[in-house]
Amino acid sequence: MHRLIIFLASLIFVVLINECNGSFTAEDCWALGMNKASLLCSTCDQLPKYDLEFMKENCLNCCTREEGSSAIKRYPRASLEVCTCKFGAYPQIQAFIKSDKPHKFPNLTIRYVRGLDPIIKLMDESGNVQEVLAIERWDTDTVEEFLKTHLETDSDRDYLRTNKIY
Repeated sequence: MHRLIIFLASLIFVVLINECNGSFTAEDCWALGMNKASLLCSTCDQLPKYDLEFMKENCLNCCTREEGSSAIKRYPRASLEVCTCKFGAYPQIQAFIKSDKPHKFPNLTIRYVRGLDPIIKLMDESGNVQEVLAIERWDTDTVEEFLKTHLETDSDRDYLRTNKIY
């Protein structure tokens, strides 16, 4: 009980100190249950929809502001690669692959590579790998949100403007 009181007092102290500074550290955000590295401010704006208005102020102190859609690099193709033998260790990745969510991304391929922990490869139009991300700790919603943010959609491809045939 004594430790709980000390923890709560230190958490309140951190919140009060950071209110003066306007932004929380990664550790402060983690203590509040938020990941500063991956939390976008647009997510904070959706909290009231779920009756979580009380979290919005802390969320805004932990989030990363989007610089606009042009600041986020979008890729024409992606590949989610994993070994089926690892599904037991990564049930969220298995759930994503087995669900209908991958069908929402026609430019996403699923590859089964023996012994591989789950990764996402982001590629250019020619199929050259531009980025590789380890996704072991991601849940299904995180994978889906990432793909929505970083994969081009058909509306991103203006066929008339570019004269490209896909």
